[in-house]
Amino acid sequence: MDEKARDRAQSMRRLLTHARERLGLTIGFHLWDGSTVPEDLGSTDLAIRLADENLVAALVRKPGIETLANLWVAKRIDIVNGTMFDLVRQRPSVKTRAFRKSLDKGLALRTGWKFLTLPRGGPWPLETQPSEKPGDGDPKANKANIAYHYDVSNAFYALFLDREMVYTCGYATDWDDVHSGDLDRMQADKLEMICRKLRLQPGDHLLDIGCGWGALVCHAALHHGVTAHGVTLSEEQVAYAQEKVRRLGLEDRVTIELRDYTTVTGPYDKISSIGMQEHIGLDNHDTYYKTVKRVLKPGGIFLNHAITRPAKKKRFRRKNQEFALLTKHIFPGGELDHIGDTLMRLEQNGFEVHDVEGWREHYQRTCRHWHDRLLANYDAAVAEVGEAKTRLWLAYLGACSIAFERNTVGIFQTVATKKRRGASGMPATRADLYA
Repeated sequence: MDEKARDRAQSMRRLLTHARERLGLTIGFHLWDGSTVPEDLGSTDLAIRLADENLVAALVRKPGIETLANLWVAKRIDIVNGTMFDLVRQRPSVKTRAFRKSLDKGLALRTGWKFLTLPRGGPWPLETQPSEKPGDGDPKANKANIAYHYDVSNAFYALFLDREMVYTCGYATDWDDVHSGDLDRMQADKLEMICRKLRLQPGDHLLDIGCGWGALVCHAALHHGVTAHGVTLSEEQVAYAQEKVRRLGLEDRVTIELRDYTTVTGPYDKISSIGMQEHIGLDNHDTYYKTVKRVLKPGGIFLNHAITRPAKKKRFRRKNQEFALLTKHIFPGGELDHIGDTLMRLEQNGFEVHDVEGWREHYQRTCRHWHDRLLANYDAAVAEVGEAKTRLWLAYLGACSIAFERNTVGIFQTVATKKRRGASGMPATRADLYA
């Protein structure tokens, strides 16, 4: 290492030491030259590893979450002796504005200047992804967006999902019951709760829009005697679900089809849409509700299960950096509604809303299960899809769990029927759901 390189490393150590003091951090740092901050950092202490000095140059020239995401996915920034949940628990009590005021800006500027002319290094795994934009409803674009996320690898998803391959929010029947916190139990209870909310009866025809790997349609056929049809735009999911139907001997009662939801024909007694609405973009929601209404029989029940954002007085569709990063690199074309708009559009499109239930804390626990299971199977995941994809999914699952915990994002199940005069035909209470 030449003299200038040693000087850069020393300057970074001084800056990090200063920042730790101002923020009251207990988190340490491993630098690219083998040194640590603080010098006596223990081998088991929680720390952040900076793999090379070029990443500092990248952050100086383009600070922000997009740069950090690339550095994380490329493993140029990593966490030692912990996870992002440990980092969050150690977050400083000092507010950002107070930290900026107390920061030695001269030290920061002098340090940054020393790295400014260095190349940014590499790799930059996320730069191949197109600019983020909401879905426009084009079937080809819809299929491409779904393929990007869901056609990664069935074997990869099996590393962190439950035994039935359910990739939506689970349902914990009791926060304090250790058994209800088990992922397999949570997902089984979720499938059953959906079937009960739909009031499924033997002989019903069920449509599941965005059926995933077929868990709900198979559960409904096996345990509630329905005939079920699932549609998805993921070829990997179709292949898996169709094989599952054959394995369970349900060919006469369950069908799985690669089809855009807008082209579905009916009629159906019951319709479920679990975690699908988020993919289609707000401009296409009226088309979505009209499609459901078109294929739902009079007196039929529709259950809509979707992630939401909190409502805002102005500029609701404007995304913060974190959410824009998520939709760009994880769910291209995706866009979240707020529950008020969901209910309004349901009514505007001829539905009567009967029940709305928030599942935010259930999803916080579900995402944490997924993150921890993927981390436990890290080597297998890397072998299946590569380290960049594995690290991207770990960050996404962890960040989602934290977002649900902090109540910056929500999720609701909404039960509705076609609006009609007179009695709705729905039960007087929710008691039948818990019988």
